[in-house]
Amino acid sequence: MTDSHDVKEPGLAPGGQLRIHWAEQAMPVLRSIRERFTKEQPLGGMQIAACLHVTTETAVLMLTLVAGGARVTLCASNPLSTQDDVAADLVAEHGLSVFAIKGEDKETYYRHIDAVLSRRPKLTMDDGADLVSTLHAPGRQRLLQDVIGGTEETTTGVIRLRSMAQEGVLGYPIVAVNDADTKHLFDNRYGTGQSTVDGILRATNLLLAGKPFVVVGYGMCGRGLAARARGMGAQVIVTETDPLRALEAVMEGYRVLPLARAAEEGEVFVTVTGNLHVIRAEHFHRMKDGAVIANSGHFNVEVDLEALEAMSQAKRTIRPFVEEYTLRDGRRLYVLGEGRLINLVSAEGHPAAVMDMSFANQALSVEYLVKHARTLGRKVYPVPVEIDREIARLKLASMGVEVDELTAEQRGYLSSWTFGT
Repeated sequence: MTDSHDVKEPGLAPGGQLRIHWAEQAMPVLRSIRERFTKEQPLGGMQIAACLHVTTETAVLMLTLVAGGARVTLCASNPLSTQDDVAADLVAEHGLSVFAIKGEDKETYYRHIDAVLSRRPKLTMDDGADLVSTLHAPGRQRLLQDVIGGTEETTTGVIRLRSMAQEGVLGYPIVAVNDADTKHLFDNRYGTGQSTVDGILRATNLLLAGKPFVVVGYGMCGRGLAARARGMGAQVIVTETDPLRALEAVMEGYRVLPLARAAEEGEVFVTVTGNLHVIRAEHFHRMKDGAVIANSGHFNVEVDLEALEAMSQAKRTIRPFVEEYTLRDGRRLYVLGEGRLINLVSAEGHPAAVMDMSFANQALSVEYLVKHARTLGRKVYPVPVEIDREIARLKLASMGVEVDELTAEQRGYLSSWTFGT
């Protein structure tokens, strides 16, 4: 690792450059923001520490921030999500400081986070809150006092940050990009749904048609995954702990079962809960020989792999990103991608067209923080509704879609309590 970067192989840069250009074509909203940023320089001189999945779409975001005047340092938010050719191109072609290698171990992962934080950032951009939690560790106060604000990309990170704010330990304001409608209604649902199925198929080459497919968790990510799996012809079963979400899944036509019962029927299981040890020993005991287990939640904690190891008499890698666990009774269970985000481990993550809106939220939220962070408290804030609506407007315009406007009479009607029957 040098002081300026740590990537797998700088010679991979030409391939990364081509793929970044391909993604950029599908990100018109971010391109339009970049054009304005180039003229206005709203991020002039701002040092930004970013901990995100190092993908083609992330590269487009990084270049947009740089166009706005920012100095950006980037590390990976997951040890297996980095696209090495993209990391190489950001270093070789654009001179960014990138610390990310696909397959890095835990020690290297946190060493890369430390390298990013050593630049004394004014703003943080996180995906899962590992960067922020590291910054808040004991002995980091000198670095923490420099930071004026930050953003958070994903559900898991927002949960962690709200817990920090509730306990009074959050050191600066954070904008919850994940909670913007133009993020979670599209990225979480359509992006996660499509890319998770893509990752499973690339890793296994399974035929999903006719297979009992268990979606563990019916939040926005689970909704999207269930819809995409059903579209492939799978027999979708949903498991939930929230009665409202379970009821919604029933009304959408899915079977809803407790996970213990679903474990006996399923052939493919995917966790999308953001919680700990959702699939446990009691479920492994009930699964069929040949069951496939994957995760599309942020951290690799949803599947209790330690329990599975303890139950197994043998383990081998049978395909890239597919590990076969042979239980003592001879049944074989297959875990994909070490229980990490399968859509990024064996595939390319969300399509660029949907990340266009998510990363537009990141760019505009950073601009908002530069202007307003010093007037905000140490809390987690929503993306301002004006930003959310502007991104939707820009996306529709890029698609050639027009919408109606309210008349003055209609606006008056909606804002008045005096109208009656």
